[in-house]
Amino acid sequence: MVFPMLVRPGERVPIARLLTFLEYGEHLAQDCARAQAALAPEQGMQRFLLSQARQEAAHAWVFQGAIAWLAPKHLGDSPCLPALEQYRTLLEDAVQRRDFPETLMAEQIILEGLGEAILARIEEGLAKRSAPFGHLRRVLLHQEEAHHDFGRRMLDRAFAAGATSPEYLQGRAQEYLALTDCMVSTLGDLFESIDEDPQLYMERAKSYLPAWLTA
Repeated sequence: MVFPMLVRPGERVPIARLLTFLEYGEHLAQDCARAQAALAPEQGMQRFLLSQARQEAAHAWVFQGAIAWLAPKHLGDSPCLPALEQYRTLLEDAVQRRDFPETLMAEQIILEGLGEAILARIEEGLAKRSAPFGHLRRVLLHQEEAHHDFGRRMLDRAFAAGATSPEYLQGRAQEYLALTDCMVSTLGDLFESIDEDPQLYMERAKSYLPAWLTA
């Protein structure tokens, strides 16, 4: 089953609520990338992260536009996901501890992986229906993929330099992963209301995780 076309009246509010979650996730990613730029040890990393922060802000704007079209009354709503707020708290704690590798794992690997999984599945349905703004959607998805790839490459470098270890980050990851499971579970009724299986999204998100994190 692919993500349905955004036309059925009964689907507009559930999809808008799902996009509200994605919009909030983009704001979280924007804040994190800006903070990461201050922690990054190299100028090239700093430039990439500041660029990512700008892109995440643009992505949030795109989602706001979609929400305004689907269900204007729900524009500006809170996603009401305690797990997402807890995730932000964990990330902010890692920033305060200046644990740059942990922030990469939590934001670029785990959180971006979940967002990319949802966006990729949405894109499958929209592309099959020749939905408009295909180029814009592909650019957005490509940027999310680039953020995820950046995190993987920077962590591989950190492992090689001995700045952190897969074992340490694997231990730190468990709470983050539990919270993403909770997020998808909480959104389950929205997925089911548009004939989607939330478990498929979680399985897809986990497929984006590197082997060292799932071992």
